[in-house]
Amino acid sequence: MAAASALLGGCAFTPPPREAPPSPPPLPVAVEKHQFSVAGDESVVGHLASVETREGDTLSDIARHYGLGFRELTEANPGLDPWVPEAGRRLVLPLQFTLPDAPRKGVVINLATMRLYHFPPKSADGAVSTYPVGIGKEGRSTPTGYMTVVRKTEFPTWYPTENIRKDHALKGDPLPAAVSPGPDNPLGDFAMYLSRPQYLIHGTNKPYSIGFRASNGCIRLYPEDIAAVFPEVKPGAAVRIVNQPYLVGRKGGQVYLEAHEPYEELNQARLKSELTAKLKRLEKKEGIVLDWPKVEQVLSEARGIPVPIQVNSPPASAALAQATQLQRPAAWSGRPELPPENANGWLVRAATTREELSARRVAAVLNHQGPPIPARAVKSGDGYEVLAGPFKDGKEAKSAAKRLKIDLELDAEVRPPADAVRVAGAKPLPQTGQ
Repeated sequence: MAAASALLGGCAFTPPPREAPPSPPPLPVAVEKHQFSVAGDESVVGHLASVETREGDTLSDIARHYGLGFRELTEANPGLDPWVPEAGRRLVLPLQFTLPDAPRKGVVINLATMRLYHFPPKSADGAVSTYPVGIGKEGRSTPTGYMTVVRKTEFPTWYPTENIRKDHALKGDPLPAAVSPGPDNPLGDFAMYLSRPQYLIHGTNKPYSIGFRASNGCIRLYPEDIAAVFPEVKPGAAVRIVNQPYLVGRKGGQVYLEAHEPYEELNQARLKSELTAKLKRLEKKEGIVLDWPKVEQVLSEARGIPVPIQVNSPPASAALAQATQLQRPAAWSGRPELPPENANGWLVRAATTREELSARRVAAVLNHQGPPIPARAVKSGDGYEVLAGPFKDGKEAKSAAKRLKIDLELDAEVRPPADAVRVAGAKPLPQTGQ
């Protein structure tokens, strides 16, 4: 009525301004990645999360930032290039874990998931901490079984075994009888010696080997993780090492299944048969009905994500859709940074290729060696080059070229500073470390 009167009287009517819709709440920056509590008969801890990828990311950098290993992140995100991932993708962070089938005492390591669990003594709230690990390579698998921590050492000296020294000598990389503490020591800054001779839990000078089968049988952790574990694990602590790719767990009254691709030395058919028998016993004992097609799907996909498997339980896609989306950090913690270009520095041409993605991939791999070999992918004529450096002198450049040959079988070419001048003005392609 008032509006009609205003119009009839020749006055303009201005409706009250609409209030702007409230801004969405900011995305959380982090979720818990190491410290959890588990009560009663539950055995699934943590929560799935996600983060958006951008150009220049690598899965190695993202994995380390969120307390994950390389294999965990690649399993959870199949089909994504780990070294040059597509920008704008929603990356699943598998920060939900199924505890191994083992006593919850001391240290438990599951080789299949490449994950260490520590159950502190006399914990009233079911506390457990967990960290990703690197394990023994094929042919030098980490042994399973019960052991104890015999002693602990800060800034350890490494005494390579005769077999390790032989292997290095055959590659043209002879090792001394003892390697002092420092950047070239593969044990890192902390070591815990196990009751089984020659096996340790230690740090590393190759942090981006976490989540790989890359050691000579020892268990290695990120430098920041071994620094957290070392003071908590006392001499005499129990260490149980298992190899369980198929994990049955419980959370909130639901039965979960987490599956990883078994290592080739395991009998996959037997493992599946044993799992089927275990699940059938569970159905009979508890009067529940499992969704067997979903069980087969979880085993087939082997994404390392706990999935509820009872009939009428939510599909795996629902859990992924509900993963907590995280805000990207300003920088990935621990990411190797490229040194500034130096026209007077020596370079090493590590690779040439006609494909830009291949060049960026090789550069990313080199930047994540241990210690890192700084590298850039640059346009060169009709193709691309991967240039490592700059190095302060020819000796340092030749040493890097030798490492490329031994570690990655790359036939590298050392280039003097005159060539560095030529490429100093070239615009590097987008890549990690920039």
